[in-house]
Amino acid sequence: MILFPAVDIRDGKAVRLTQGDYDREQIYNDDPLDAALAWVDAGATHLHVVDLDGARDGERRNLDHLQRIADSAGVPVQYGGGLRDMAAIDAAVEAGAWRAVIGTAAFRDRALLDAAVARHGSRIVVSADARDGRIAAQGWTQATDLAATDAVGVLSAAGVGTFVYTDIARDGMLNGPDTMGLRAIAGAAGSASVIASGGVGELEHLSELVGLGLTNLEGVIAGKALYERRFTIGEALAKLART
Repeated sequence: MILFPAVDIRDGKAVRLTQGDYDREQIYNDDPLDAALAWVDAGATHLHVVDLDGARDGERRNLDHLQRIADSAGVPVQYGGGLRDMAAIDAAVEAGAWRAVIGTAAFRDRALLDAAVARHGSRIVVSADARDGRIAAQGWTQATDLAATDAVGVLSAAGVGTFVYTDIARDGMLNGPDTMGLRAIAGAAGSASVIASGGVGELEHLSELVGLGLTNLEGVIAGKALYERRFTIGEALAKLART
């Protein structure tokens, strides 16, 4: 499994939100590039970068930080937030994104998603962010009636090859991942890969994820636990390797 340290960007700083709440923000670094390089220097092989401003407002706001990170980090960078038209998706790829993560637009503009998959193939990832099993949109600020498992099943059949699944209620809480929901999402995804996000707060949570035995579980995103030094990149990689 791949460990994806998170670099969430808001107002030009590396931050973390709790349960997706923009009013519950913790700033961890004044420069996202410094945060990204710290993870890479510690041994990270991939990064997960999110433009929180773009996710909420629907416009890419931190593309310059993506380019700086992609140019300097030397590892694949998965990037999302505000990618709601083809120009934004193309710009992210051109700025150095290894993968472009589409959230809101994947569920509201099927024609765009189909066109993005046709153009960029496996570089397109869909973020299935859920509250109580239902997809949340617009930077997690808007609820929908769309069941996450139904959405993932439909989009997997349409050619999406990778999904990021986040149980928003667990995000930033450090109390463990949503293993039940993850099983359901992985099942709905079929042959598509799934990346777990939200709730990881200790090394044993990584063991829990691997212990699920899900063959299409590609990796896990960790943010707050790393920033707060609950475990190191090296410890996480060693745990994933042992398990």
